[in-house]
Amino acid sequence: MKVYFVTGEPSGDLLASSLMKALKEKAADVEFYGVGGEIMKSYGLKCLFNMAELSVMGFFEVVPRLPLILKRIGQTVADIEKLNPDIIITVDSWGFVSVLLSRLKKKKITIPKLHYVAPQVWAWKKGRAKNVAKLTDRLMTLLPHEPQYFEKYGLKCDFVGHPVVENRIDEIDAGNFRTKYGIPPNATILSVLPGSRNSEVKRLMPVFRDAIEILATKIDNLFVVVPTVETVADRVGKMFENRDIPCRVITGRTERYAAFKQSVAAIAASGTVSLELASCKTPHVVAYKFNALTNFLADIFVDVKYANLINMLCDREIIPEFMLNECRADLIADKTFELIAGKTAETMIKDAADGLRKLRLPDILPSEKAAEIVIEMVSK
Repeated sequence: MKVYFVTGEPSGDLLASSLMKALKEKAADVEFYGVGGEIMKSYGLKCLFNMAELSVMGFFEVVPRLPLILKRIGQTVADIEKLNPDIIITVDSWGFVSVLLSRLKKKKITIPKLHYVAPQVWAWKKGRAKNVAKLTDRLMTLLPHEPQYFEKYGLKCDFVGHPVVENRIDEIDAGNFRTKYGIPPNATILSVLPGSRNSEVKRLMPVFRDAIEILATKIDNLFVVVPTVETVADRVGKMFENRDIPCRVITGRTERYAAFKQSVAAIAASGTVSLELASCKTPHVVAYKFNALTNFLADIFVDVKYANLINMLCDREIIPEFMLNECRADLIADKTFELIAGKTAETMIKDAADGLRKLRLPDILPSEKAAEIVIEMVSK
């Protein structure tokens, strides 16, 4: 079985790698080609180009990269034609993926196409659901409420569950974390997660850093840990140079979860990381913003009550969120201090567990269910 993957985000790299692992366990002879990241490469992906080139978000962030993105789309189409795989699996990154799939459709390439992670049509651009149905043969969703938006256009959809439920966080031993990174026993550890894209770090880290400096005036022995990915680690580190607050920048999945377990609280970019923090029982706040003009447009066109998935699933604010114009250091610092002071943290963790339970099927892991669907499509 020859499988062609296309993803452009670190979260997609992790998601696809779990699927690759499950496919290896279920299929005797499987080969992986396409576009992905370092984790996918470790599972045997023969990678066409570095996925980090595609990892941008927001209209005005994408425009300067458009010539390169279009070039990469052309290369990917040509590679698919040459390899003629048994199935094409596109993972998240719908902006890039939709253009790729449109090119494949124009060329009348009839290889089965499976998309993993539904575009958030319930938040904005609901018309995208019809486009997804035109361009792909089947859709696997992470959230239980998503299939209804696509099935009405005749697209076969499967809720497979969210990958956070199979992270095996309980197996990670965080006991030697402080010793390993030279963190004093009496330090109050705060995890800070400004995103995995350079553009996110550029926008969010200055706000988060200012919030940290406010917190440092209220909390003794504050120590900041920034779990991040290799592609932005240097940029994050430079933002803490010549600062009085001690900081460690760390990479790697195990180290990330060990940091969460040792942290009294976290400040994070809005996204999947909130589910990881909740799984580690780490109290946290989330925040996000674009550039000023994209913020303005998002405020008009994005139609959701909550940005955070846990809040969305439970239909109430469990995780404090500071989005767009409310992404301010003073607001973030005040709410984070409340959590560290212990006023609301215990209730947050208990309520967040209710949201996490809604993210899995009762009898099968997400990657295993996804692998079964891939094998079914190929066998047909």
